[in-house]
Amino acid sequence: MKEMPKYKIIENYIIDRIQSGDLKPGDQIETEKQLSEKFDIGRLTVNKALINLAQEGYIERTAGKGSFVLPRMVTKSISQGGSFTDDMASVGMKAGSQLIEYKVYKATDVPEVAEYLELADDELIHYFVRLRTGDGEPIALSYTYISAKIVPAINVKALEGSLTEYLHSVGVYRGGALHKMSAHLPSESQKKLLGVGNVALLLNEHITYDEQRHPYEYIKTYYISSQYAYTFRTGFLAER
Repeated sequence: MKEMPKYKIIENYIIDRIQSGDLKPGDQIETEKQLSEKFDIGRLTVNKALINLAQEGYIERTAGKGSFVLPRMVTKSISQGGSFTDDMASVGMKAGSQLIEYKVYKATDVPEVAEYLELADDELIHYFVRLRTGDGEPIALSYTYISAKIVPAINVKALEGSLTEYLHSVGVYRGGALHKMSAHLPSESQKKLLGVGNVALLLNEHITYDEQRHPYEYIKTYYISSQYAYTFRTGFLAER
């Protein structure tokens, strides 16, 4: 088995401490000298590990002061699937959902959404708003439209858990999605629910298709921009 690079040993050690809660946002991590002595690894190698951790959003390095743990941020590829629950787990946080509103629309009430979901005028659409949390703290607001043609009935109580898991329980599996990203200033109600000021939110709009390539879901999710980041690869990097 190929031996793990020494800089990865340092990275994994610090990431494990952050994800376990041993190191919290704002905490100072050990110095290069301390890490070098602890693991018997050269300081250049330790420095490489710290550079990588800073680039990945785990720590912030301040000249003359040291390296400090940043608030946990989800960094994921645009091409990567995965639910909000998975995203929170990736940074060691417990996902939560608070149902704010639920109603059923006629397709004619929301014609643009009906077009996205390829619904006729007489068909119905489930609509609900949820506050998404990580360890009980607001992370995002999701405005979700589900085709009643594909999901005729929804257990509203289940919306306080993982929507992806609930859809799997009724036989709906994701086949692909079309995403659009943009930045928006929050409305007054969004400021109140998310506990933010007049700062830009990251909006991810997407239409989700099932394995038979039928659109079943349109979601607009507004993320607190300090909590979420998306990446994308081009050229030869896109193959990774």
